[in-house]
Amino acid sequence: MTLIAHFPVGAITDTERAAAVIAGLSQPGDVLALSGDLGAGKTTFARGFVRALTSADTEVPSPTFTLVQTYDTAKGDVWHCDLYRLAKPDDALELGIEDAFADAICLIEWPERLGRLLPASRLAMSFTLKNGARTISLDGDEHWRARLQPVLSALGSV
Repeated sequence: MTLIAHFPVGAITDTERAAAVIAGLSQPGDVLALSGDLGAGKTTFARGFVRALTSADTEVPSPTFTLVQTYDTAKGDVWHCDLYRLAKPDDALELGIEDAFADAICLIEWPERLGRLLPASRLAMSFTLKNGARTISLDGDEHWRARLQPVLSALGSV
């Protein structure tokens, strides 16, 4: 994977706008791996993503305890997974995550908990919070670079 973009997100609304831009080009089978420390913006991004595909008033709770929340959207199912509490990668198989990788759009918080089960073709999103400044980095293969190219200027202006 190679770096596709790196941009600052000053306010929560900037993260939500970035989420809406990426949601607009998402399609079933997409896996977005959201990495970063607690409070860096992963769940804010997921909420903005889901709301961009549903409605602004959709309830989007953190799936910290349920592990998965699913949403029916015009683009198909969206799975929002928080794998922080996953004991071992194979536990994700009990969630049906392999089927979701094939048929749904998957937003995966704490993707490193999947180990070998994490698909190679994914958009890796790193959320950082350092000295009060938030940034998002996007890494992926040439497929993701080509898909994101038309929207990179919009992401850089969030």
